[in-house]
Order: sequence, then structure tokens, then C-alpha cells
Amino acid sequence: TDVYREIAASGAVTLVGLLLVALNTFVFSMGELWGQRTDIRLFDQHVRAVTRFLEHELRSAALPPAARANTTPIALQEIRPQASSTEKLLTFELPAGSRLFTWPVRPLPEVVCSLQARPREGLILLWHSRLEKNFETDPPREVVVTPLLTGMTYDYWDADTSRWSTETQVKSDPGGQPMTPQRLRLQFAYNKLTRETVVTLPTPGQALPAF
Repeated sequence: TDVYREIAASGAVTLVGLLLVALNTFVFSMGELWGQRTDIRLFDQHVRAVTRFLEHELRSAALPPAARANTTPIALQEIRPQASSTEKLLTFELPAGSRLFTWPVRPLPEVVCSLQARPREGLILLWHSRLEKNFETDPPREVVVTPLLTGMTYDYWDADTSRWSTETQVKSDPGGQPMTPQRLRLQFAYNKLTRETVVTLPTPGQALPAF
């Protein structure tokens, strides 16, 4: 009888040990999965927030008073960043500025903004006001919208073929003038996660109210 009791007790201890090992393994696995899911969730939230921010700022640029008569409120222009040569960048104007801007003194209106994707730096928003004394000569200020952007490409609609084309560089018309794309494709990466979103560039006719 004592032998059977010892065997039973030994079996119970072994079973409890196995259950504890299994429980610990389950807890660690759940913790790892939860951490991974948190990363995915936060990354997706960040991508959506950046996309919504750009859509909001571009819509603001396509509405009065930014969108003036007989002008193209969102277009490619020659811009000289602080640490590089002149480049054709998608440029627009925000009369009231943006929440991302930090002014040295007081905020100024008529802020000219440009978007630039830089390798290993992310999406950069270049900005300065037309009312600044050295607007024509000084390079614009810079703010990082997101360091997780790895690329920005341009979508063009071809009315002749009724097809979209995606270009890594801005296209030029037969006269050599840069062509403003109809859409931007933004590529994001974080660790092994990647995402791509599309931002449609509004036109004054699309952005104005229907009344």
C-alpha cells in the first residue's frame, strides 16, 4: 500500500510539474503574441495617422484662400532644402500653417510647404512663410512627419490608354515641364512590417463645396 501511495504521489508531482511547464509556456507564448500584435496595431495606427494628416493638409491647400483663381494649388516646384541641391518637390500653401510647425517667434500665415522623402530619414515637410524677410533666399525649415517612410512614388493617369502608371520619379511633359501626379503612394516599414497607402491629390474643383 505504501508503495502504491509513493507511486501515486510521484505521479501527481510529475503531472503538476508538467502542468506548470505547460502553463508557463502558454503564458510566455501569449506574451510574445501580444507584443507582436501591439507592434502591428501601433504601426497600423501610425500609418493611418500620417496618411490622414497628409490628406487633411492637401485638402486645405486645395480650398480658398489657399487655392486662388487660375492657379494650381498643389504642384511640383524647384525647392532648395537646407542640406542638398535644388529638387522638384510637391509644393502647396497652408494659409494658417500646421500643428507640426514650431515657430521661433509668432506663427505667420501664407506658409509654403513641400514634401520630400529621404532615405533613412523618412518623410520631411519643408516650410516657410512668404512674409519672412529672407523667404526668397533662405532654405525652408524642416520637420520630420514620420521616420518610418521608406519611399514615395507617383501615380499618373493616362487618358489615352485609360491606365495608371506608378513612377519612382516625377514625369515631365513633352515640353520638359514637371507633371503633377494624381496620387501619391507612401511606403512604410517597421522591423519586418511593411505597409503602403495611397493619397489622392485633390483639385480645386473636387475640394470646393457643391453649393
